[in-house]
Amino acid sequence: MFQVLALRSHYSVYVPDLLFFGDSITAAGNRSPRFQADCLVTGLRKLGVERCVVMGLSYGGMIGFKMAELYPDLVESMVVCGSVEALTESLSNRRLKRLGFRRWSECLMPTTVEGVKEMFRVGTHWLPPWIPNWIFKDYLEVMFSHRKEREELLEALVIRDEDFTPYHYHQRMHLLWGDGDKIFDLEVAQNLKEQLGEKAKLQYIEKAGHISQLERPCAYNAHLKRILASLTAYEQLQ
Repeated sequence: MFQVLALRSHYSVYVPDLLFFGDSITAAGNRSPRFQADCLVTGLRKLGVERCVVMGLSYGGMIGFKMAELYPDLVESMVVCGSVEALTESLSNRRLKRLGFRRWSECLMPTTVEGVKEMFRVGTHWLPPWIPNWIFKDYLEVMFSHRKEREELLEALVIRDEDFTPYHYHQRMHLLWGDGDKIFDLEVAQNLKEQLGEKAKLQYIEKAGHISQLERPCAYNAHLKRILASLTAYEQLQ
């Protein structure tokens, strides 16, 4: 919502619920990032969107990469926050070990109030100790619908190392990272920039973690506005 309010006066902003988030569901059994990307593109085209900048955070960034790969006519550029092109087994194992979890669902699909607190400790640069328990309890009750399907989405994200080949994107890529991201740290960010090549730029937000758009929305939005303005100027010059 912070980003919608900041951008809506200058841009047409589309904020989809990915499948099994919010009210988006499907009877199909496909849980792959490609299927999510296909569904998003179908929806955007039904709305008459011909070209767009895709912004993706974490899981949404992985979906965004797949959209950019499969639909280069639609995706003119990307802003990626705390994400990777693909979550390989080796990267997944290293990150889980660093965080102290066995599976991503343990971290991201908590079943207790303490589990929700730990998820926010992992996702933030600093979690204020004065936040009352009832907020975490409310979050637990309302934010984890479609639990089985969302755990399947997490499982489908992890792929074998030998099945991943970095894609050569023609789009400009802007990487916007919290400098205290514990899930995908600065080393992951730098590796992603090098992997993407000369069309990628990396910027950091100080004192922010994985959910920097919530932790430091003013700083995040200032970066975002500059990025979008630069992309608009670049497109006008082409």
